[in-house]
Order: sequence, then C-alpha cells, then structure tokens
Amino acid sequence: MKVSVVICTYSEEMYEHFEDCLESIRAQTYDDIEIVVVVDGNDDLHDRIEAEYGDLEGLKLHCNEENVGLSASRNNALEFVTGDVVALIDDDAVADERWVEELVSVYEDGDAIAAGGKMTPIWVAGKPEFLPEEFYWLVGVTHRGFAEPGEEVRNTFGSNISFRTEVLRELGGFATEVGRQGEKNLQAHETELCARMREEFGRGVVYNPDAEVGHKVFEWRTDKRWLLERSFWQGYSKRAMETLVSEESSQEESEFLEQLLTEFVPSRVTSLVTDPDTTKAAQLVTLFVLTGTIGAGYLYGLLKW
Repeated sequence: MKVSVVICTYSEEMYEHFEDCLESIRAQTYDDIEIVVVVDGNDDLHDRIEAEYGDLEGLKLHCNEENVGLSASRNNALEFVTGDVVALIDDDAVADERWVEELVSVYEDGDAIAAGGKMTPIWVAGKPEFLPEEFYWLVGVTHRGFAEPGEEVRNTFGSNISFRTEVLRELGGFATEVGRQGEKNLQAHETELCARMREEFGRGVVYNPDAEVGHKVFEWRTDKRWLLERSFWQGYSKRAMETLVSEESSQEESEFLEQLLTEFVPSRVTSLVTDPDTTKAAQLVTLFVLTGTIGAGYLYGLLKW
C-alpha cells in the first residue's frame, strides 16, 4: 500500500518547523511513501525548498500561483498524489517514526476508508498549567475523553488524518469556503469533509492513538486572550457546521459537552475539595470560562447562520 503524505506550507518564518516535519516523514519506518509539498503562493519559499530538497527521491513540489488557503492547497495536492492513501500533516507538526505504519495497519486490518491518530503536545514555550486537558483541542492536541482505540469517529485533527485516495477524490476534496474567512475564523474544514464522507459512505474515521503526531504549541497559542478568541470562533463554527451538514454528523460536540458537564466537571470539583490545589482551581475556572465563551460563539452563530 503506497501512502502519499501531503505537507502544505506558506511562510518562510515556518521554514525550520517545515524542515522538522519533512525530516520526520523521511524517518518513517514504513517505506512505500511519497511526499507531496504544496507551497501556498510564496515563490521565494518554493525556490528555497527546491534548492535544498528538489533532488530528494519521492518528493513532489508544487507552488500555487497565489495564496489560496489550506483547503484549496490540499485539493491541489490531489493532482500529484499517486498513493492508495493520502495522509495529511501540518508544517508545525512532527510525526512519530511509526506514524504512517500505524495508519496503514488500520487499512490492512479492515475495511476502513479513513484513519487518524493522536495529537500530542510539544510545548515550545512551556506547558500552560491553567489549561485543562479537556480543552487541549483548542491548541491542536487530542483532548481528554476523545475516543477509544479502534473507535470510529467523525474526524480526527487535520494534521493527523488520512483517507483512501479514491474516497477523497470522489468527495471532491475539501470545501474551500470553510476555513479562515477574514474576521470570521470559521474552523474545521476537515470536519465538513468528514461529515460529507459519513453522509456519502456511511463511514467515519477509525482512531488509532498509536499513530502519533506531535504538534508544536507556540507561545501565542497559550495566550489567554487568544484562547478566548479561539473558543468563541469554535462555538461559532459549531453552529455553522449544523447548517452545512446533517444533525447526526454534528452531534459529537454535543456529546463532548455532555461528558464535560456530567463527568469531567464533577470529578474535578471532587478532586479540588479532597485535595485543594491552586493549579486545580485555575483549571476548573478556565474550564468554565472557555465553556461559556464557546456558548457565546454558538449564540452569535445562531444570529449569523
């Protein structure tokens, strides 16, 4: 089974991180891999990559004529992939050496049409002690209570997800209208695609936590103001997704909220009462604040969608 790993990049400021990502793919234990790199409208960056990696066997490099965004860039990559499976990773992520091997194992063990793995944190500026694990998804890391091994979920993170190539092409790729849109930071382009996949094929993404990708969490991602803004637009995106996909495909966030309120909050309160700690208190307060902010974003979405 041949795997096409797609990396999209656009900024020279991210070059060293792009290199870390690329080298992690080159170090995979699985051999049958091609790497497709799409540079999003930055000729200087394209020339730099071509000069340093242009002769690398199994690497295909493409530069968009203009900056078109992540969704369109990944769609452009489909013109160049030749693998049976397309695996997606971001330029600020580092794959475990067994990442592709673990993804492939899902396809070989069953009839999966998509597979994804676990995102682990690489705290570039140190771990933010105030941030509860239930909200690690805000910084692109798999959160507490996400899923069980082998469970079929709607989607995993877009930096650790794969699809059978034929399925991705039949779906027409990613919807380019979903993603950052000016000040309306509409999230989750992979969510929209996977919701369409479930409606079309009746299947989701098989979760394999052994397929690990580390996500670099930069200092700005742990800024409290940024986290509040991110939470607001996640709530807004939740409402937007409800208008774009079926109710069944958009219910996972509701299930997470129920688990948060009925399981995680009570356990945190009990832990704080039995063993008082300032870090535990800060995380509990943050949990309530972020939940409320997401709710505010959802209400705003009700007005706009």
